[in-house]
Amino acid sequence: MSAAPLRLGLAGLGTVGIGVVKIVQAHADLIATRAGRPVTITAVSARDPKKNRDADLSAYAWETDPVALAKRADIDVFVEVMGGHEGAAKDATEAALAAGKHVVTANKALLAHHGQALAEQAEAANLALRFEAAVAGGIPVIKALTEGLAGNRMKRVMGVMNGSCNYILTRMQNENLPYETVFEEARQLGYLEADPNLDVGGIDAGHKLSLLASIAFGTRVAFDAVELEGIGNVSIDDIRLAEDMGYRIKLLGVAQMTGRGLEQRMTPCLVPADSPLGQLQGGTNMVVLEGDSVGQIVLRGPGAGMGPTASAVMADVIDIARGFRLPTFGQPASTLIAARPARAATPAPYYLRMTLLDKPGALAKIATCLGDAGVSIDQMRQYGHQGTNAPVLIVTHKAAPDDVAHAMTRFGATGVLVGEPVAIRIEEV
Repeated sequence: MSAAPLRLGLAGLGTVGIGVVKIVQAHADLIATRAGRPVTITAVSARDPKKNRDADLSAYAWETDPVALAKRADIDVFVEVMGGHEGAAKDATEAALAAGKHVVTANKALLAHHGQALAEQAEAANLALRFEAAVAGGIPVIKALTEGLAGNRMKRVMGVMNGSCNYILTRMQNENLPYETVFEEARQLGYLEADPNLDVGGIDAGHKLSLLASIAFGTRVAFDAVELEGIGNVSIDDIRLAEDMGYRIKLLGVAQMTGRGLEQRMTPCLVPADSPLGQLQGGTNMVVLEGDSVGQIVLRGPGAGMGPTASAVMADVIDIARGFRLPTFGQPASTLIAARPARAATPAPYYLRMTLLDKPGALAKIATCLGDAGVSIDQMRQYGHQGTNAPVLIVTHKAAPDDVAHAMTRFGATGVLVGEPVAIRIEEV
């Protein structure tokens, strides 16, 4: 065992940062044995040194400026768990790499916006830039893609990558509660970011998907090309009716390379209720990886929280202590291609919900619109009348998204539609 410890500078003493402190303190001997050298914390950075953080920090030097921490001569690895893709997190990460420090980060937004430039900076200096904790919390999905599945050509990456959204959707379903009620409950429980739209708008999960797509398909991170739709418009009616047809609604990320370019979408989808994704409850995350040789791999676990995220941070720290070096996105940053972004065009079944006037020929007019657009009906149900209106649910056979959109635009001209129709893609898993 090397006598020289690997010295950490820890920027951010929130939930994840304190989790890292607790692991380093509680498992010092175990980590040293597995890493081949001790791992210690030399200095930390936070705005308020006097705040009670439920951990003994007295042995560490303090810096109120994370950039100053990143430049300290007595640290080897800069651990960034502050968050934010601009300002202090970006400046400190760049400063650490410029000063010859390895970087471990849990900051998915930083890498989604600046990953290419940071990877090039790190690799030019032969430094590690690791981010297992940035995607799916405690699930080792980055390691799975960059190491365990490195011999595969990846076909598709998908998953539920935001535990807050999954909590909201499953609570709506299990307790028959409207979105607004469960959203407020999640906010009160502290499950949502300070800006809740990062969660419920799909932005946080979209950051994660863009990072996985980069590794899976050898492309430059392209968060701006991710199709984003949050869960704010998912109604309790859709949840009930989807369940009646054997499906559940999830905020699902899907990335795949096609002949037209790279599809990346983070949108509400229906999945079979008996599938692994359909059975996923509460704040748990799940990532499904499909390779040409291995087939389908399903990874499930806690996607956030002190212990799981700090566990992922420490996995990267221990790899650095072992001397393990790997390009940031699994291959040299200089070889990553700028993929052509492609809107979703892969055919899939669709769930269509609408309310029609209860008069003869109404349903036939809708069916004609679908048929003229090349969309065929697989299942159809009409539910109890609501006065002069009739709720109707249709599940299509596989159809191109553009064909479904074309049919939807023609519904309004039939004169039988009441309100706006709803269309949700059904993802086969």
